[in-house]
Amino acid sequence: MAARCDVLLADALVLTMDERFTIHESGGIAVAGDSIVAVGPSASTFEAAERIDCAGKLVMPGLINAHTHVAMSLLRGLADDLRLDVWLMGYMMPVEREFVTPEFVRLGTALGCAEMIRSGITCFADMYYFEEAVAEATAAAGLRALCGQTVLRFPAPDASSYEDGLARARDFIGRWRDHPLIVPAPAPHAPYTCTPEILRDCAELAAEFNVPLHTHLAETLLEVEESRRVNGMPVVPYVKKQGLFGAKVLAAHCVHVDEGEIRALKNFGAGVAHNPTSNLKLGAGVAPVAKMLELGVDVGIGTDGPASNNDLDMFEETRLAALLAKGIGGDPTAVPAREALAMATRLGARALHLSHLTGSLEPGKRADLLVLDVSPLHNLPAFHRDPAGVYAQIVYASKATDVIHVMCNGRWLMRDRALLTLDEAALRDAAREQATRIDAFLGSREVSVLQKLVAVGGAIEQESFEVQVKARVPGAGQVLNVIASDDLTVIRGSRYHQFDTYWSFDDPEQGRLRYREDEFLDENGRVTGARARLTLTGRTHEERFGHVVLFRSRYLAPAAHSARFYREYFRPAAEHLVDKERRRWLVAYHGVEFYVHLDRLLTPATAGYFIEIKSRTWSRRDAEDKAAVIDELLALFGGSADDTISDGYVHIAAGKRN
Repeated sequence: MAARCDVLLADALVLTMDERFTIHESGGIAVAGDSIVAVGPSASTFEAAERIDCAGKLVMPGLINAHTHVAMSLLRGLADDLRLDVWLMGYMMPVEREFVTPEFVRLGTALGCAEMIRSGITCFADMYYFEEAVAEATAAAGLRALCGQTVLRFPAPDASSYEDGLARARDFIGRWRDHPLIVPAPAPHAPYTCTPEILRDCAELAAEFNVPLHTHLAETLLEVEESRRVNGMPVVPYVKKQGLFGAKVLAAHCVHVDEGEIRALKNFGAGVAHNPTSNLKLGAGVAPVAKMLELGVDVGIGTDGPASNNDLDMFEETRLAALLAKGIGGDPTAVPAREALAMATRLGARALHLSHLTGSLEPGKRADLLVLDVSPLHNLPAFHRDPAGVYAQIVYASKATDVIHVMCNGRWLMRDRALLTLDEAALRDAAREQATRIDAFLGSREVSVLQKLVAVGGAIEQESFEVQVKARVPGAGQVLNVIASDDLTVIRGSRYHQFDTYWSFDDPEQGRLRYREDEFLDENGRVTGARARLTLTGRTHEERFGHVVLFRSRYLAPAAHSARFYREYFRPAAEHLVDKERRRWLVAYHGVEFYVHLDRLLTPATAGYFIEIKSRTWSRRDAEDKAAVIDELLALFGGSADDTISDGYVHIAAGKRN
């Protein structure tokens, strides 16, 4: 009596993608329950409840997307053509703080799953917030996934602290680890967003439950340089020191790693997710994939999130992975089509530490497969002289739209290009509604420079008024003599090297934004510390008391990012640089406290010195009284009303007359 199975795919060109790259022409695949029971000629001996005549079409393992943030399907196209830090800190994270909920994540995941099924993906590795919602939506769609619950050192949409994030990861893993489709995992986001304790705790959690660990490593050159500066070593040695490789690691990106680090990844059994489109689009670079494969690292291919790609098409990604390796190495034999397709299937499964379940068509593995039509015009003619030609046909010519059937875990997810587990029309309507809400949010916060400053985080929403005068003085001698005299009382003093970047905008009503970097100096001129901050000021002064001016410094914010970040985030119309050495004193004169600055301008190079005298104020009468005292101090320091500078150093830098 013939053995029975549930589904028999007959008369197919079967690419098993096993270790020997076995191909069966006019072969078959027998599926019973969730698993493959026979592949090749032996499959034809089975009696099946459902028989699919493939009519010469190609059957191969479902593709494996080795790294994504699938719920970010709802953020696709939100903020393109930006650097990674501006994209992430300036747009993605603010929107995520506002919108990401379990419902948002379920919808984004369902939208992404629909796209992935259409492009032949049956398994993916994810990392996001509310990862249980990702797992629920993925399981409902019928896909297989490694779901990593994000853990960060700062508050996230689903955790107020890293302890909360770690507890959420533990709970998620405990409740999902025996699921037939979902493999739960901790996902410490990256070394630069995690503390050493987070990395160690996540590695221990993964080892405790024997699940993988998903993270980002060495994505940008800036990340590596910062690791060298702060930790004294590159990224891979740093995370090794924290015990990260005590877990089964899936490391996304690994763009900036050297041969020694690649060998370390191999020795610790870490898998790598290569994300060529995302790395190119964000300007991160190109990972040394050919060297990784040469040294035996398990490298899969990922799309990254739809907000940074902007699609989940593994056919495009696999083609690009092959072409990039050839282009950057100048070697057309690097990463041939067969190897690229292995990265998208069997090697991808190994990188996710799931090769015992999926990645190749072999008896005992889960029935995760796709049926591909290789007869469209863009894929013709087909030559049969070289058996390996079929791999080139798939990698270099086939498209996601050529996928006609998809099965995962023995269940049909798509038949004849029709999705069976998801409602496409409902997903379209819900996605459009979310886009309208997000547009309104971003539009409202970007009406002004001030709103962008507050939105990016840390702005102190308060106004500060001060009366001040700034004037040229012939030299430093008289100022220093007065400071040392009994004419006033010095409360404290300090020295700085200050680097000011001033940004102005097409609309003068937006004010002027100053990015200041202070280097604190000791009496010998050695740097003892540093800080950076932002100040947004109005376009003009408030009032004059003779040549003493009442200014309003409207909003202050700590500068947590580089000048380049803010330049690209605020997109000013003009920029001017001022570099100066400053001595600063807080003094008491006639019972009133004043700040006295003695400045020497280095950029723009300017002869002589400048004296600045200022004091905080709270009323017009107080401002007027202090202005009179400032006049006395100015004369005492050797300054003259004829040498005052009404609009500050930025106008000197801009080449304007005062």
